[in-house]
Amino acid sequence: MNIFLKIEETLQKQLPFVAYRKPNTSVLKGRFQKNNNLITSINYSESGFIFAPFDSSEKAIIIPEEQSDFYQEEITLNNNFIDDATYTADSSSEENHIQLVKKGVKAIKNKLFKKVVLSRKEKVEVSNFNLIQTFQKLLYNYPTAFVYVWYHPKVGLWLGATPEILVSIQNNQFTTMSLAGTQIYNGTTNVIWQPKEIEEQQFVTDYIIDRLSEICSEITTSETETIKAGNLLHIRTVIHGNLTTDCSTLINTLHPTPAVCGLPLMASKQFITNNENYSRNFYTGFLGELNLNTNKTISSELFVNLRCMEVENNTISIYVGGGITKDSDPTKEWEETTAKTITMKKVL
Repeated sequence: MNIFLKIEETLQKQLPFVAYRKPNTSVLKGRFQKNNNLITSINYSESGFIFAPFDSSEKAIIIPEEQSDFYQEEITLNNNFIDDATYTADSSSEENHIQLVKKGVKAIKNKLFKKVVLSRKEKVEVSNFNLIQTFQKLLYNYPTAFVYVWYHPKVGLWLGATPEILVSIQNNQFTTMSLAGTQIYNGTTNVIWQPKEIEEQQFVTDYIIDRLSEICSEITTSETETIKAGNLLHIRTVIHGNLTTDCSTLINTLHPTPAVCGLPLMASKQFITNNENYSRNFYTGFLGELNLNTNKTISSELFVNLRCMEVENNTISIYVGGGITKDSDPTKEWEETTAKTITMKKVL
């Protein structure tokens, strides 16, 4: 059966499912749960598809390999979508976000932490929302991203196109990345980065290497590079190593990273909890394949849940944020979040 038809059929039956395509591939995969049980992960020891929230103290949801049907197919998409949906955006949050960023900068200057990632949720009212068409638009527009649609009748419906790997593990070898800094793409990746963005990305790299050195060996890093993700550019460093402990310890060590939380971790996370005034839910959590056994190789490939939206009937909640340092300009930070909403609004 065609996966898009399977999505429609499973949604009608109100059963959990996920459909996804990995970056730079043309294979669409789907995992469709046979019952509507809400199954949570115990220490990331299961096999299947994991969907984890930002708050690591909350349970991650798993669609287990043994309780689901798996489909995959090659897809070819053309840009022949009918744009019959219209939307109206909530524009009331600009002043709130600017004040939040000012508060964050002040806390950094008062040495409460070095960096904090502050986010917001923008609600968009949509007429004639079409799930399959929206998902296909995401797949078409963001070929270099991890693109997904995830549904559970007891949780909700989420879609996204994320550029960031949390970690990829094959047996005892892993790859992760440090991704930070944002510019709007204007036709070239040959751009100049400001000290604020360079510093922010280095914070993330140093933190990850420091944390991994306690549980990993032979850690190597790539040269820093500029990458394109949708209409945006970011600074990236790729990090490799050998795992000397289990998968669960590695995930718990990496999540949440400073790229979605801040530095030091606990102080910045507490500031987020106290000041963002909304729940991130699964935004800046992670998702992906967990402990799959393929050709005698146990592999996991997990992505940070960025550039995502939650769908409730015709109300779309778009989640966006940005890294704040002592040199952050609150107005520019607002503009950065606005640029990031374009990724999602482009497909509505």
